[in-house]
Amino acid sequence: MRIGQASAVSGASVRALRHYEEEGLITPGRRANGYRDYCPSTIGTVLHIRSLLKAGLPVRLIRAALPGPSDGSDGPRSSSCEEFLAEVERYRDRLAAQIASLEAQRSALDTYLGRARPPASA
Repeated sequence: MRIGQASAVSGASVRALRHYEEEGLITPGRRANGYRDYCPSTIGTVLHIRSLLKAGLPVRLIRAALPGPSDGSDGPRSSSCEEFLAEVERYRDRLAAQIASLEAQRSALDTYLGRARPPASA
Protein backbone atom coordinates (compact mmCIF):
# COMPACT_ATOMS: atom_id res chain seq x y z
CA MET A 1 0.00 0.00 0.00
CA ARG A 2 1.12 3.56 -0.61
CA ILE A 3 2.04 6.01 2.13
CA GLY A 4 -1.39 7.66 2.37
CA GLN A 5 -3.08 4.30 2.85
CA ALA A 6 -0.41 3.23 5.35
CA SER A 7 -1.06 6.43 7.27
CA ALA A 8 -4.79 5.81 7.38
CA VAL A 9 -4.40 2.17 8.44
CA SER A 10 -1.71 2.74 11.08
CA GLY A 11 -2.88 6.08 12.48
CA ALA A 12 0.61 7.53 11.95
CA SER A 13 0.87 10.69 9.90
CA VAL A 14 2.64 10.63 6.55
CA ARG A 15 5.30 12.81 8.13
CA ALA A 16 5.74 10.32 11.00
CA LEU A 17 6.10 7.43 8.55
CA ARG A 18 8.84 9.30 6.70
CA HIS A 19 10.51 10.11 10.03
CA TYR A 20 10.44 6.45 11.11
CA GLU A 21 12.12 5.58 7.82
CA GLU A 22 14.77 8.30 8.24
CA GLU A 23 15.49 7.00 11.75
CA GLY A 24 15.93 3.47 10.42
CA LEU A 25 12.91 2.14 12.29
CA ILE A 26 11.15 0.90 9.14
CA THR A 27 12.22 0.12 5.61
CA PRO A 28 9.27 0.19 3.24
CA GLY A 29 9.67 -1.37 -0.15
CA ARG A 30 9.77 0.71 -3.31
CA ARG A 31 7.63 0.36 -6.38
CA ALA A 32 9.06 0.68 -9.89
CA ASN A 33 7.99 4.34 -9.92
CA GLY A 34 9.89 5.00 -6.67
CA TYR A 35 6.82 5.27 -4.45
CA ARG A 36 7.05 3.69 -1.02
CA ASP A 37 5.21 0.39 -0.66
CA TYR A 38 4.09 -0.57 2.85
CA CYS A 39 3.42 -4.26 3.43
CA PRO A 40 1.35 -5.61 6.37
CA SER A 41 4.48 -6.45 8.39
CA THR A 42 5.72 -2.84 8.07
CA ILE A 43 2.34 -1.60 9.26
CA GLY A 44 2.67 -3.96 12.23
CA THR A 45 6.08 -2.48 12.98
CA VAL A 46 4.61 1.05 12.77
CA LEU A 47 1.91 0.09 15.28
CA HIS A 48 4.61 -1.33 17.58
CA ILE A 49 6.67 1.87 17.24
CA ARG A 50 3.65 4.01 18.07
CA SER A 51 2.91 1.97 21.20
CA LEU A 52 6.52 2.29 22.37
CA LEU A 53 6.51 6.04 21.69
CA LYS A 54 3.26 6.34 23.64
CA ALA A 55 4.96 4.52 26.51
CA GLY A 56 7.60 7.24 26.44
CA LEU A 57 10.57 5.33 25.07
CA PRO A 58 13.05 7.42 23.10
CA VAL A 59 13.73 6.53 19.46
CA ARG A 60 17.20 5.17 20.28
CA LEU A 61 15.66 2.53 22.56
CA ILE A 62 12.86 1.80 20.12
CA ARG A 63 15.45 1.21 17.41
CA ALA A 64 17.16 -1.32 19.68
CA ALA A 65 13.83 -2.98 20.51
CA LEU A 66 12.87 -3.67 16.92
CA PRO A 67 13.96 -6.79 15.10
CA GLY A 68 16.73 -6.40 12.57
CA PRO A 69 15.69 -5.72 8.99
CA SER A 70 16.34 -9.26 7.83
CA ASP A 71 16.71 -11.42 10.92
CA GLY A 72 13.00 -12.12 11.24
CA SER A 73 13.24 -12.26 15.02
CA ASP A 74 10.76 -10.74 17.43
CA GLY A 75 13.38 -9.56 19.91
CA PRO A 76 15.66 -6.59 20.26
CA ARG A 77 18.43 -5.87 17.80
CA SER A 78 20.86 -5.25 20.64
CA SER A 79 23.52 -7.86 21.29
CA SER A 80 22.13 -8.62 24.72
CA CYS A 81 18.46 -8.71 25.58
CA GLU A 82 19.30 -8.34 29.27
CA GLU A 83 21.40 -5.25 28.51
CA PHE A 84 18.50 -3.75 26.55
CA LEU A 85 15.99 -4.51 29.31
CA ALA A 86 18.33 -2.99 31.90
CA GLU A 87 18.49 0.18 29.81
CA VAL A 88 14.69 0.32 29.60
CA GLU A 89 14.51 -0.12 33.39
CA ARG A 90 17.00 2.73 33.89
CA TYR A 91 14.90 4.92 31.62
CA ARG A 92 11.77 3.98 33.60
CA ASP A 93 13.55 4.76 36.87
CA ARG A 94 14.59 8.20 35.57
CA LEU A 95 10.95 8.86 34.65
CA ALA A 96 9.83 7.79 38.13
CA ALA A 97 12.33 10.21 39.68
CA GLN A 98 11.05 13.03 37.46
CA ILE A 99 7.46 12.20 38.41
CA ALA A 100 8.35 12.24 42.11
CA SER A 101 10.01 15.62 41.67
CA LEU A 102 6.97 17.02 39.85
CA GLU A 103 4.64 15.66 42.53
CA ALA A 104 6.75 17.36 45.22
CA GLN A 105 6.57 20.63 43.28
CA ARG A 106 2.81 20.29 42.94
CA SER A 107 2.48 19.61 46.66
CA ALA A 108 4.57 22.69 47.45
CA LEU A 109 2.38 24.79 45.17
CA ASP A 110 -0.77 23.39 46.79
CA THR A 111 0.62 24.32 50.20
CA TYR A 112 1.49 27.80 49.00
CA LEU A 113 -1.95 28.32 47.47
CA GLY A 114 -3.63 27.04 50.62
CA ARG A 115 -1.77 29.58 52.72
CA ALA A 116 -2.03 32.46 50.22
CA ARG A 117 -5.79 32.32 49.75
CA PRO A 118 -7.99 33.84 52.42
CA PRO A 119 -10.34 31.38 54.12
CA ALA A 120 -13.69 31.04 52.38
CA SER A 121 -16.52 32.72 54.22
CA ALA A 122 -19.55 30.61 55.02
